[in-house]
Amino acid sequence: MKNNNQEKNGRSTGFPKESFRICESRHCPLFRYGDTFTVSGIALAMESGGDHSFINTTVVHSPRNREQCKILYGDLTKIIIEYERADQIPDCLISCSGCTGSIRLEHFQGLRADAENPDDEANRISSIVHLLSNFSFFRSIDKNNLNAVIKNFNLLQIEKNQIIIRKGDPGGNFYIVVSGRVEILNDAGIPISTLKEGEVFGEMSLICDENAGATVQAREQSEVLYIEHKQFKKILQKYPSLHQYFTRLLAKRLTDSNKMRSDDYASGMIGKLEEIPAEALFQTLNMNTKTGILTITQLQQGTARFSLRQGALIKASYGGIKGEGAFYAVLREKTGRFKFTPGLPPEDFDVPEIGYFMKLLMEGMQRIDEHVAVN
Repeated sequence: MKNNNQEKNGRSTGFPKESFRICESRHCPLFRYGDTFTVSGIALAMESGGDHSFINTTVVHSPRNREQCKILYGDLTKIIIEYERADQIPDCLISCSGCTGSIRLEHFQGLRADAENPDDEANRISSIVHLLSNFSFFRSIDKNNLNAVIKNFNLLQIEKNQIIIRKGDPGGNFYIVVSGRVEILNDAGIPISTLKEGEVFGEMSLICDENAGATVQAREQSEVLYIEHKQFKKILQKYPSLHQYFTRLLAKRLTDSNKMRSDDYASGMIGKLEEIPAEALFQTLNMNTKTGILTITQLQQGTARFSLRQGALIKASYGGIKGEGAFYAVLREKTGRFKFTPGLPPEDFDVPEIGYFMKLLMEGMQRIDEHVAVN
């Protein structure tokens, strides 16, 4: 009886616990993306006259400040009955049977949220306030208001390799890394950036009201603070100083993104003029002082070939034209495929430059403008 009473009060940890997180929400009136439920309990099978019945001791703990949903709780209870113990449930995606809306939940072993025990979470946040005050996000808020802002955040434990945000998911939460490290993954699943203590993620989709632009995965066991979309918007409205913080952050993210793209294009790879215009391609190679041969195919007049030495243009040919004329002609092309190959043949080491690069580029752009004006 003691265990049953404790379970009714949601305080017992005697039964195995598993967590489920909403990974998709479509017009659900109660829950939203990112909400986590803790399911604890067992289902005991009893046999009578050849039939099986179950004594179910399942308890479902909702996210804080959320109403209960009998439909969802019934669905989760059925899963416990099917597998007989919460900790026997395999990794899976589960759909709620729905009412006016529908949700999908993800479950995988190892998913744990501090929201299971709000008191522990509050104590943990209180114990690290001194640490949080050094984070750039919280430094943008007046010290007198710091505690009031921090109270809007929840603390989440993330296991190694756990996916926190999936690309294409609706914007759900804003996150701050408290400990550990998380990685931003590209479409191929390759890490392109690592975020550590004090760094933030998830803000772009919330500010721009767009779906998540990248997948975020824990590189190691980590701890993050998160705040829901609605509360995030309220804080932005209440504390204008945060606008400057996010303006600087977005500018830095844009700069880092452009540099990464510049490095990719300038390192000796392939690409399309539809993705990077000819003038930007040449300028990237010049700014990165690249030495090699640029070949552009599938142009209106065939193939163009350019040789660069330390970013300077030394040879150019296209459509029977050589020198600066070939350069100007290619700047007008809008489609084509390019390939940059590092290195030059020895005979090109002493070839003089066609002209000062920036002067050539400005002249070429002016010619394009004049051509457009005439036509």
